[in-house]
Amino acid sequence: MLEENCNTIAKPFVKWAGGKSSLIKQLIEHLPQNFGEQHNVTYIEPFVGGGAMLFYMLTHYSNIKRAIINDVNDDLINCYLFIKNNPKRLIVLLRSIKEEYNNLDTLDNKTQYYYRIRERYNNGEFETLERTAYFIFLNKTCFNGLYRVNTRGKFNVPFGKYMHPNICDEELIMADHKVLQKVDIYVGSYENVIKHLAKGYNFIYIDPPYRPLSGSACFIEYTHTTFDDKEQEKLKIFCDKLTNKGCKILQSNSNSIDDDGLPYFEKLYDSYTINRILAHRFINAYAGKREKETELLIMNY
Repeated sequence: MLEENCNTIAKPFVKWAGGKSSLIKQLIEHLPQNFGEQHNVTYIEPFVGGGAMLFYMLTHYSNIKRAIINDVNDDLINCYLFIKNNPKRLIVLLRSIKEEYNNLDTLDNKTQYYYRIRERYNNGEFETLERTAYFIFLNKTCFNGLYRVNTRGKFNVPFGKYMHPNICDEELIMADHKVLQKVDIYVGSYENVIKHLAKGYNFIYIDPPYRPLSGSACFIEYTHTTFDDKEQEKLKIFCDKLTNKGCKILQSNSNSIDDDGLPYFEKLYDSYTINRILAHRFINAYAGKREKETELLIMNY
C-alpha cells in the first residue's frame, strides 16, 4: 500500500543543474511587496526545471489558485504529468528498478547497469511510463544529477558511482502529486505560456539557461539547442510583451559581461530593476571549487 497521508513537504523530485533550492529565501525577498495580499494569483514558470521555486510557492502561498509550468524537455514534463495524474503507476515501476539496482552487489555491476539503461534510454527503447521511470533513475544515479545532452540530443552524463541512491521516494512523489493538482503542465517553447495568462494577477518566475559569465565561455546545454545571445535577446522581447500585459516578472540569470567587458544584462534590461545575490555553484566535481558567485535578479517592478 502507498502511504498518502504523510507529512512530507513537496519539493523537487529530481536533482537539476541550476536548481534554486539554496536560493529560495533570497528569491522570496524579491517578490513584489504586496504579493501576499493579492487574490486569485496565477503563478507561471516557463522554464520549470526541477521546480524548487514552484513547490515552495505552492506550499507557502494559499493565494495562488492556479499555476502554469512549461519546459522544453519532454521527458522532464512527462515526469510532472505522471506524478500529477498517475503517481502510483510510476511508484510501482520505480520500486522495481530500485530493487533491481540495489540487488547488484558491486559498484562494477551497478556501473554496467547504469550504462546499459542509458544506452536503451538514448535508443528510444522504452514506452512513455518506462521512459519516465528510467529518466528519474538516470537522474538519481548520474554524476551530480546533471542533465546534459550532446549535439545529437543524446543524454551523455557519466555514472555517479552511488551505491544506495534514493531512486524511489514514494512519500515525496505523493506530496508532489497533491500540490500539482492545481498546476497546468505544458511542453515546448517558453513563449507558449503567454496563451495561458489569467485575467487576474499573473506572476511569472523565469529561470532560463544562464548566459556564460563571459561572452567567450561555453554555453551549458540542457537540450541539443544552444540558448545563445540571440535567444537571450528574444527572451527579453518576450519579457517586454508580458510586461505590457500587466504581468509581474522575476528573472534569474548570471552576472555576465559581454566581449567588451560591460555588464550584458544591465544593457539588455536597462529599463528593469536589477539586484544582485550570492549563489553557490554545485555542478563542479570538486567541492573546493563550488564557490559563491554573483547572480542577477531582473524584475519589472
